[in-house]
Amino acid sequence: MLGYVINRVKSSIIVLLVVSMITFFVLMIIPGDPAQLILGTDATQEMVEELHSAMGLDRPVYQQYFGWLADLAVFNLGTSYVYGESVLTLIIRALPVTLALSVLAMTIAVVFAFLFGMLSAIMKDSFIDYFSRSIMQLGTAIPSFWIGMVFIVYFGLKLKIFPVPGVPVTGVGLSGFMRSIILPSIVLAIGETGTLLRIVRSSVLDSLKQDYMDMAKIKGLSSGKVYLKYALRGALVAPVTIIGMQFAKLAGGTVVIETIFALPGIGRLVLTAVEHRDIVLLQGLVMFITSSVIVITLLVDVLIMVINPRIKSVERGE
Repeated sequence: MLGYVINRVKSSIIVLLVVSMITFFVLMIIPGDPAQLILGTDATQEMVEELHSAMGLDRPVYQQYFGWLADLAVFNLGTSYVYGESVLTLIIRALPVTLALSVLAMTIAVVFAFLFGMLSAIMKDSFIDYFSRSIMQLGTAIPSFWIGMVFIVYFGLKLKIFPVPGVPVTGVGLSGFMRSIILPSIVLAIGETGTLLRIVRSSVLDSLKQDYMDMAKIKGLSSGKVYLKYALRGALVAPVTIIGMQFAKLAGGTVVIETIFALPGIGRLVLTAVEHRDIVLLQGLVMFITSSVIVITLLVDVLIMVINPRIKSVERGE
């Protein structure tokens, strides 16, 4: 397994280099002078040129790229034009909101999807199966922003159970923070549950058709042991892969939900960077999100190899 992880790390470094080149050169050709954006429209040409020199923008592009790459290697992501603060500081400040939102949303989605996915597969063509299949379609068909707005109106404004958007989520203690992220987490979970529930159901159905399930029943094992130990274990690979992909997507920033609920997470930071053409902030966020997705994908692959040793044998060519 160590050899597999080392090979994956090597390929991840290549992916990061390719993404860094695309990110740097594509964002460099976007119209707009960073020095002019910082100084404003009243700045003279001399002031703009001085700032160009101070920021290294008068150097050849390849020198700027390698300088930026060297800074990335020591976690120096530059300073945001809009906020006037280090990009790394802004990411560290926004990360807890997005991370808490992603973890809570995926926890809700996983519990619901595994519970109803297994019941749906075991009791195929029953009421619970039709109910679960309806949830699959609803979860994937209804846009998250619409569910979010309905939830805000009903649970926030009418019933006043949860705080409405705009209420601070930091400096309000753990209970205040959790109350602020529960509603958006549920909205995100609804969007992810449909896909995950479908994968769990189909994987368990496939697992139930395997020969080892007949052997387990012939041996007289209890239903709980047959379904939880054998059927669920045999069906874990596909759902775990999907969970990893969904979590990586959410951890990279949930722009729509964070905007609707006015949450200061990574998604809102991305939106601000795009709106104000803050190239340094955008470059830093793209590299951070790419790195996060690569790390999460690597962890999921290692977890899958632990769950299913047959994959490890295939990787070794056995």
